Amino acid sequence: MNISVNQLQGSVPVTVLGVEGDLDASNYQELIARAKEAYDAGTCHILLDLSQTRFISSSGLVAIHSIALMLRGERPLDLEQGWSALHAVAGGLGAGRQPGLKFLNPQPRVNRALAIAGLDEAFEIYIDQSAAIASWAA
Repeated sequence: MNISVNQLQGSVPVTVLGVEGDLDASNYQELIARAKEAYDAGTCHILLDLSQTRFISSSGLVAIHSIALMLRGERPLDLEQGWSALHAVAGGLGAGRQPGLKFLNPQPRVNRALAIAGLDEAFEIYIDQSAAIASWAA
């Protein structure tokens, strides 16, 4: 997996994390670390570009949940807790859309995994990068 990081300016600054390749147990912590670097540098808005991601495992879903929690100012999941971390994904985001993290163009297999986990209801999904960037208002 490769992760690209780009800063784009809309009404607010947005960090685009582009994931190329599978997002699974072998690399999900790398995605969390890159998001944490962006968060520590001051980003409040992350667009996760999944257009080059062919597969996402349960570990990848935990990474997404952890990033969302981080952007809300909450403690990310304890990754050492294994399955309990995955169970937290299902009920841990609460009602409503998550404002700090949005998805760009998830591939069909990834989109299915997001839907099965209920994450398609918690996050805005865009197929156009410009529309996604413009969706955050100052």
